[in-house]
Amino acid sequence: MERTVYYSPTEVIFGKDAEKAVGKGLKRLGARKVLVHYGSSRIVQNGFLGTVLSMLDDERISHIELGGVVSNPRLSLVRKGASICRENGVDFILAIGGGSVIDSAKAIGYAAVYDGDIWDLYLKKAVPERTLPVGAILTMAAAGSEMSNSSVITNEEGALKRGLGSDVCRLKIAFENPELTYSLPLYQTACGIVDIQMHTMERFLFKGNSLDLTDNLAIALLRTVMEAAHKVMKKPDDYQARASIMWASSLSHNGLMEMGNASGGDWASHFIEHELSGEFDVAHGAGLAVIWPAWAEYVKDRIPDRFAHLGYGVFGFNPSDSILEDAEKSIIAFRDFFHEIGMPVHLSDMGIHLSEEMIKKLSHKATFFGTKKVGSVFQLDERDVAEILRIAE
Repeated sequence: MERTVYYSPTEVIFGKDAEKAVGKGLKRLGARKVLVHYGSSRIVQNGFLGTVLSMLDDERISHIELGGVVSNPRLSLVRKGASICRENGVDFILAIGGGSVIDSAKAIGYAAVYDGDIWDLYLKKAVPERTLPVGAILTMAAAGSEMSNSSVITNEEGALKRGLGSDVCRLKIAFENPELTYSLPLYQTACGIVDIQMHTMERFLFKGNSLDLTDNLAIALLRTVMEAAHKVMKKPDDYQARASIMWASSLSHNGLMEMGNASGGDWASHFIEHELSGEFDVAHGAGLAVIWPAWAEYVKDRIPDRFAHLGYGVFGFNPSDSILEDAEKSIIAFRDFFHEIGMPVHLSDMGIHLSEEMIKKLSHKATFFGTKKVGSVFQLDERDVAEILRIAE
């Protein structure tokens, strides 16, 4: 088995009232002037933002606020945030929100101390060497950005969505109170659940030897999240279910689920979905619920044993005489689950009908303008991506 590395330096304060430790936590980390970054006006209207600012005031930590983050966070806001940080001597960034806000905060942290154009980092023209320290109060469980090494930003010019992975950006501290997710609309909750599943499954579905313990952890995480999903759809304030989903968000994307998997996973579904959401501004989790089943259908005969293993472990299927039929059964079961929790499973479910011209455009962008193949299970070129998009319709 090839060597893999697990690195997860983020301090996590988890449970009821976790966010009440934010003032003392940031002071302990040496924060003196904080950019408080958020998205939804909901936290302004319900008074939560004011409560957080008061806790910073209590520790004599000065602050400046920047809201406006949207799903698929925008490069223009990142550039604005970086200017604010430089002009005001900000030494710490606190994100309040979910993955979009945290990703935006990470990008601002890079940009505030980078001499060139921040977009160069996301185009891999340069490698990040430092950042302003970032922390987060999590209000949505989904992307796992609170413990991951990645951020994804959308450049409005060209509708390009690109990710950047670097341990430089890992959060210093994350405050995770499951109660803060009670008021999320069920659609957003479902989007987050799919995102958590995908971060786990992208790492599970690969060629080569696997580690039994990691496989079992992944299966347990997927099964637990699905059970919790059904509970919160009926009772949004089910604390235990919300807590399981929130902690799964962090564990699914902090590297734990790829130990023993030297490939790091496949990620083709993510690359394809990034172009879809960059072009049509759909929620990431919803886009993945559409793209992943189509991708799985296209590549299932490459690793039928891994797809079947998921079905045996997550859904309790008994093995049949055909491993390929078992793989197909597993894919259908996941697609049915997405549908059960209110997610689209076809592009048409989102009102998207792709012309051949748009299919060609998305395929070209997903393969980095035709310069590379994506995925590891089956390295996809533009023609492969185009066929997956047709299956997704």
